[in-house]
Amino acid sequence: MSLDLGVFCKNTLDGEVVDHCFSALFGLAQNSDPSYLDWLMKAWGWTLAVAALSLMIAFILGAVMGTLRTLPATSFLNRWLIRISTAWVELFRNIPILVQVFLWYHVIPSFVLPLKSLPSYWLVSIALGFFTSARIAEQVRAGIQSLPSGQTAAATALGLTTLQSYRYVILPMALRIVMPPLTSECMNLIKNSSVAFAVSVPELTLFAMQAQEETSKGVEIYLAVTLLYALSAFAVNRVMTLIEKRNRIPGFIVSNDASLAH
Repeated sequence: MSLDLGVFCKNTLDGEVVDHCFSALFGLAQNSDPSYLDWLMKAWGWTLAVAALSLMIAFILGAVMGTLRTLPATSFLNRWLIRISTAWVELFRNIPILVQVFLWYHVIPSFVLPLKSLPSYWLVSIALGFFTSARIAEQVRAGIQSLPSGQTAAATALGLTTLQSYRYVILPMALRIVMPPLTSECMNLIKNSSVAFAVSVPELTLFAMQAQEETSKGVEIYLAVTLLYALSAFAVNRVMTLIEKRNRIPGFIVSNDASLAH
C-alpha cells in the first residue's frame, strides 16, 4: 500500500495543490488558503495548549490536595481539611473524563454564570486539570507517607512548624519520590487532551476526523496525528526525566524504618 502524503500540500477549500505546502503559520509564504499541513500544525498547537494549561491546574491542585490528605488529625481544622481533600479525590477520579468535560461545558456554566464567558478550551482544560489533580493528589500522598518517620521528627526537633516542615523538608523529598508516576501522568494528559474534540476545540483528534471526511485519506491523516501525539508524549517524557535527574539526591533511599532515617 502506498501513502499519498501529497494530501497535506492541498488547500482546505477545493483540494487543489498549493504553492507552499507549509505557509499559513508564521507568515512563511502567501497561499490564499491554508493547506492541510497548516491545519495540522495549528491543531497540534491547540493540543499542546490544552495539555499545558491542564497540567498547570492539575499539578497545583494535586500537590495541595495530596498534602492536605496527610495532615495530622490533631485539630478540628485539620480534620475538615482532610475530609475536603479526600472528597475532592474521590469525586474527580471516579467520574469518567468525557462526562466531566460535558459537565463543565454544558451543565456547570448554567449554575456558575461567569463560566459562560469562558472559551471552550478553558472549560475543557479545567475539566482535564481537575480530573488529573485527583490522580496526582494520590501520588503526592503516597510519596509523603513513604518518607521515613525520622524526616518529620527531625523537622519537629528543629522547631519547625507544620507548614515549615512540609515546605522545607517533606514536600521537596516527596516530590522527588513521585517523579516517575508524575511523568506518566503528564504523558497521559497529552493523550487525554484528545477529549477536547467533544466540545469542538480544534485539536488533533477533531482535525483528523474532519480532514479524513474531506479527503478520504484516513490512513495518512491518522498516521500523522498519531505521530504528533507520540512525539509530544515522548518530549514530555524527556523533559521530566531531565528534571528528575537534576533534582536527584545521591544516596537518598526511601524507607519507613526510623532507624534508617537520613
